[in-house]
Amino acid sequence: MATVIDGKALAAKVKEQVRQEAASLERKPGLAVIIVGDDPASRVYVNSKRKDCAECGFVSEEFALPASTKQEDLLALVGTLNHRDDIDGILVQLPLPRGLDEREVLLAIDPAKDVDCFHPYNVGQLTIGEPVFQPCTPGGVMEMLKEYHIDPAGKKCVVLGRSNIVGKPMALLLLHAHGTVTICHSRTPDLAAECAEADILVSAVGKTGLVTADMVKEGAVVIDVAMNRNEAGKLCGDVRYDEVKEKASFITPVPGGVGPMTRAMLMRNTLTAAQNHQK
Repeated sequence: MATVIDGKALAAKVKEQVRQEAASLERKPGLAVIIVGDDPASRVYVNSKRKDCAECGFVSEEFALPASTKQEDLLALVGTLNHRDDIDGILVQLPLPRGLDEREVLLAIDPAKDVDCFHPYNVGQLTIGEPVFQPCTPGGVMEMLKEYHIDPAGKKCVVLGRSNIVGKPMALLLLHAHGTVTICHSRTPDLAAECAEADILVSAVGKTGLVTADMVKEGAVVIDVAMNRNEAGKLCGDVRYDEVKEKASFITPVPGGVGPMTRAMLMRNTLTAAQNHQK
C-alpha cells in the first residue's frame, strides 16, 4: 500500500516559509493577476491565488478585463505593470479568450516578473540548469519528492505528456536531478511498456483512467498532475488511484496532491522576484 503524498500539508509548510521570508523585506511582494473574460475555472484559480497572497503577506492586485478586450489594450496593461516598482510578479490567467494571441502576451511580460516561468528567457535558463524561477507545477512535484526523501538520481523517470507548461519542464527538472528521463506522448508506440519500467512515473495528460495498475512497476513513485472530471463530475487525475495505490510506494491524490503545490510554488516565485528586485 502506497504512502500518500500530502500536497496540501506541504503547500501550507512552503507558504509559511515564504510568509516568514517576505516579512523581512522592506516592502511586501506584489503580484498582479490579469484575467480576461469570465471562464469559471479561471475565476476559481484567480480567487485561490488572491487567498494565497493574503496568507503569505503579499499585495495582490487583480485586473479583470472583459472578453472583448483588444490585444493592444492587454499588451498596454502588461507594459504598465512591467514598469511598476511595487509589482514583482505578473500572471496572465490562461487560456485567453479566442482572438487574443497568448504567445505575444507572454512574450510581453518582463522575464524578471514572469513568475509562471513561461517566457522563453526563463525557459532557456531552465534548460541550461540555471533557472531564475521554478515552473510552478513541475517545481511543486520536485518539492514533493524532496519532502518525502525520493531522490531521482539514477532512477528511471517517465513523464507522460509533452506540454510546455508541465511535461517538458518536468522532464528537465528530473534530468537536472540526475534522473534518466523518458517523455511519452500520443505517438509513443507502447505506452504501457514504457510506464512499467518507471521508478518515478509522472502523468500530465488529462485523460481520466489512463494509468492502470498493470502499467505501474511494483514500488514505483506515481505522481498524478492531471485535473480531470469523470462521468459523475468528480475531480480525478490520469491515474486509477484505488488500484494503483496497491502497487506504488508513493502516490499523489487528486485533489490534494500536486494542485496545492502549484499554487505554493507561485508564491515562492513571487517572493524570489521581490527579493531580486529589492537587492
